[in-house]
This record gives sequence, C-alpha cells and structure tokens, in this order.
Amino acid sequence: MTIQERTPSGPAADVPSARWPRRTRFVRVGPLSLKLDLASAAIAVVLVLLAMIVGVWSLGVSTTDTPRLGFGETLKVLAGQISGGPANLVAAALPAVLVALVGGAALALSGAIFQTITRNPLGSPDIIGFTTGAYTGALIAMLVLHFDYTGATLCALIGSLLTAITVYYLGMRGGTSGYRFVVVGIGINAMLVAFNGYLIASADVQNAASAAAWGMGDLHDIRMSDTIPVVVGLIILVPFLIVVAPRMRMFELGTDSAQSKGVDVARTQMVLLLLGVGFAAVITAIAGPIAFVALVAPQLAARISPSPGIPLVTSAAVGAVLLVSCDAIARTILAPTVQLPVGVVTTSIGGIYLLGLLIAQSRKARP
Repeated sequence: MTIQERTPSGPAADVPSARWPRRTRFVRVGPLSLKLDLASAAIAVVLVLLAMIVGVWSLGVSTTDTPRLGFGETLKVLAGQISGGPANLVAAALPAVLVALVGGAALALSGAIFQTITRNPLGSPDIIGFTTGAYTGALIAMLVLHFDYTGATLCALIGSLLTAITVYYLGMRGGTSGYRFVVVGIGINAMLVAFNGYLIASADVQNAASAAAWGMGDLHDIRMSDTIPVVVGLIILVPFLIVVAPRMRMFELGTDSAQSKGVDVARTQMVLLLLGVGFAAVITAIAGPIAFVALVAPQLAARISPSPGIPLVTSAAVGAVLLVSCDAIARTILAPTVQLPVGVVTTSIGGIYLLGLLIAQSRKARP
C-alpha cells in the first residue's frame, strides 16, 4: 500500500490547472486507487475514539440496584485484572454494546449508499421499507410458520431482500429518478406496516407481545453468539463496498452524469442495492428494525466532514456513536425498573431530526 499526493508532472506542470486540496492523498491498495481526505479521516478517528469511550462507559453502567463500575474499573475488567461481580456485569452488557457499535456502523453505511444513489436525504432503509420487510419476514416465521430464532432470522433476511427487489423494480428500473424510488419505498413501507399490524392482531397474546417487542428494535437479549453474524456480514460486505465506492460517487451528480463517465448504471445500482440491503439486514435480523440511525447518521457525517458528498467512513463512525449512545440511554434512563428497547430512543431522536429536516426544506422552497 502506498500513499501519494497527486501533483502534475511533465509539460502539463507549467500549465495552471485545478489541483486537489492539500489535505487530499491517494492510497493505492493493489489495483485500486482510493482518495483519502486527511481532515475527514481525522474526524472519523475522533468519532471512533468517542464510540469506544461511550461503549466502555456503557459496559460499566448498572441496570439493577448494584453499584455501577467506574471507567477505569471497567477497563481493568476488560484487561482481565478484575473478576467476580464486576466481570459478570461487563459480560452481561458486552454483547449489546458490541452489536450497537458494529450495527450502528452497518446501518449508517446502508443509509449512505441509498442517500447517495437516490440523491435524497430520505433515502434510508427504514424509510423506504427494507427494515419493515425484514420485520414482515420475521413475523411470518414466528407467528405463521412457528419457526425458531434461526428460522426467524433467515426469514427476516429474505423479507428484506424481497422488499428491496420490489421497490427497485417499481421505482428504479429503467433509470428512473431517486425521488420515485423513495416515494415507491414509502408506499411499500406503509402497506407492510399495515400487514404487520394484521399479523400481530390475529396472533395469540404471548406470541404477539414477543413479536411486537422484536419490532421495536431491542438489544436487551442479545447474546455473544449473536454478534458473530453481524461481524461476519461486515467482513464480507465492506470489501465489496470499497471496490464499488468509486462508481457510487459518480451518482452524486445524477445517473446521466454517471452514465456519461462510463458507469453501467443499471448494474451498479443493483450491486449497491444488494450491499445496502445487506448492511441493514445483518443488524435488523438480529436486533429488529432499529429506526432512523440509517437516516440520520449519513446526514450528520456530511455536515461535519469537509469532503463533498456523504463520506462512508465518517458515516459509519457516526452510526456507531449514535447507536451505542442510544443503547446506553435506553438501558439506563428508567433503570432499574424498566429497560427500554433501543428503537424507542432512536425513533425519538430521528423524529426530531425528521421534523427539523422538513422545516428546513420548507424554508428553502419559499421564494
């Protein structure tokens, strides 16, 4: 791997031309040449450190009447220097914190992909129905087919994929606009919400309560074994995203511009659709549909990063900070009496963000 600064050479060096900002470097990994913004990279590093700090603090927070652990004490537990009760407290919270960190990054990457190819801040897997489709698949598995946890997880993945294919076929096939894609997705999402309500209302009370709790997005009962599919999913999907990211950037100026630069628009859209669904599905299948992280994180990343467009690495870091923070709030705000599903907190934050976004858009539309 080599890092170099792009500068003109040869006869063209004497001709004034546009130059990359001084903070820009190009990283060559094998046949790939990736553009690196040093300022964005520094922001992402700070966000990753912040996510780790919040995660360690969250590990030591007690949700019972037992005393909480200090930050230093939690680090000693992680280093194996303390055992007993403190170690049990950390072990109980560790799966949820790990899933919150990697799951928040996965949801943010999914949102960044869809917001880039649709050029719409509402392009998010929870808004356009993909996570709702995963919930539909899980409900059918739990309430109709009576599958176990593994079967429900697989059906959630299938439901999300089928929803994505339907939305793509109706809203994006033939190179139609991202606006239509989002509108079709919102319509599909509304129909799936109604169908999910019917499934829950027609089930017995115990199964309906369990299914409804899963549908809120909950990390409370996450086990360490549940973290493996999420981590493995990211290990598989991230390299594909790195390869296709340069072509994805071409969509920031529209599909016509991307096609004029030699991008196979239809094929690239399908690949990005599968990647976006995959990032959202790996966490949704484990923890349920966690709303608004995929919607909010890419937009926050775009606002704090000096680079144009939606930065993928910064988006992932923001998503990790957002979800691990929301998980800590959900577990502790009403403790020890109640532990809220993390989806309650993310929905509250996302609702405020969405209201602010609509107000800002309405002001821009005024003459």
